[in-house]
Amino acid sequence: TTIKKLIDTRKNDFNHIIIETTGLADPAPVAQTFFIDEGIEESCRLDSIVTFIDAKFTSQHLDEEKPEGVENEAHEQVAFADVLILNKTDLVTSDELEETKKKLKNINVHAPIIETQYSRVPIEKVINIKAFDLDKTLQMDDGFLDIESDHQHDSSITSFGIHIEGEFKLDELNE
Repeated sequence: TTIKKLIDTRKNDFNHIIIETTGLADPAPVAQTFFIDEGIEESCRLDSIVTFIDAKFTSQHLDEEKPEGVENEAHEQVAFADVLILNKTDLVTSDELEETKKKLKNINVHAPIIETQYSRVPIEKVINIKAFDLDKTLQMDDGFLDIESDHQHDSSITSFGIHIEGEFKLDELNE
């Protein structure tokens, strides 16, 4: 794995390794790496799972009905989080914010919710907080350490790329 290669080649160069799982990724397989691979387990400690929540759009993702057997990845991310960063709070009303916080607490009562704008989070709230608890995770998902997974993911979530010849003009794209 990439983490193992980094540790083997640059063992003393890291204070922290931060893994960002973009979009609707299930955090469980990433977290499992720290317990299933003996070399990583001896060299690293999973400090915490921090999940960023978009205050404007997450509520609708949490409410989505998925087909039978397909997991709601938004629920998975919230459930596995040790800390929830509720970002873009300036883009919603106070009632919308309270409704989203209520939904988050209904899924994960233990994770503190940090309200932010522009992703500004005090570093001491997310780094070296020793919040991940394997026993708590196993109580929530007793198959957490099973390598074989029968998870089904929503095939309606896709990505695409566009290739355009020429110079990329970020300012024009943003406009």
